[in-house]
Amino acid sequence: MDFGSILVFILVGLVAGFLASLVVMGRGRGWFWNLIIGILGAILGGWLAGVLHISINVGPSIVNQIIVAFVGAVILLLIWRLIFRRGK
Repeated sequence: MDFGSILVFILVGLVAGFLASLVVMGRGRGWFWNLIIGILGAILGGWLAGVLHISINVGPSIVNQIIVAFVGAVILLLIWRLIFRRGK
């Protein structure tokens, strides 16, 4: 992986993690946790898309990557919330 690919991966992780945190939790988690959530979401989303033979083609490549990472991050956060539910 070259430096440009790593930067794109980090950017996609930040955007996807932030958007997923907003949707699931109602607010962002800070740049570090948004990055971690987004990167793990990208891994989970990419794996699920491959297993389920789903292809996302709605625009430029980076938009497709953000969508896949976002879906994976939302799934990850929903599982996290289900496991570590507080006060209920």
